[in-house]
Amino acid sequence: MGQLTLVLGGARSGKSRYAEERAGRASRVLFVATAQALDAEMAERIADHRAGRPGTWRTVEAPTQVAQAIAAEAGSAEVVLLDCLTLLASNLFAGGAVDDPESYRQAEVALLAEVEALVELQAGSGADWIVVSNEVGLGLVPATPLGRVYRDGLGRANQRLAEAAEEVVFMVAGLPMWLKGEG
Repeated sequence: MGQLTLVLGGARSGKSRYAEERAGRASRVLFVATAQALDAEMAERIADHRAGRPGTWRTVEAPTQVAQAIAAEAGSAEVVLLDCLTLLASNLFAGGAVDDPESYRQAEVALLAEVEALVELQAGSGADWIVVSNEVGLGLVPATPLGRVYRDGLGRANQRLAEAAEEVVFMVAGLPMWLKGEG
């Protein structure tokens, strides 16, 4: 059975770079992207990320239903790199109505179901998995209800992944700090 590693940190903390360096030690990598090009700036970011990945890596784009996409595409991958849980959460929360508590509740339920499906799939996988996510609970309390439920939902999802992971790495200024497991 492969190992699950959760890589957490803030924006521009070096999470993705660190995760890609770790994954790059293997020859067969499945990169799972959750980003969607909803505007020109995001399309440019996605293009830059694609160009920076090794050509030997297989990529699957899965803005939602990530576990199903991985199950269909993992094949003989030695490493599955999911970047990132934060955007998966955004994709789920963005589909709801603004200021609708029921919509928010459904999005959080969907996010936690996605995480459980990932944990279950990883547990039966022979590949090592690296999941990247933002730690969004260190700043100010968001000013909007959507911001608060997003922060809370992602925090619960991160906690569940951290519980299941053998290793949790927290990135600050490009430096890894081990919260769980050996560094």
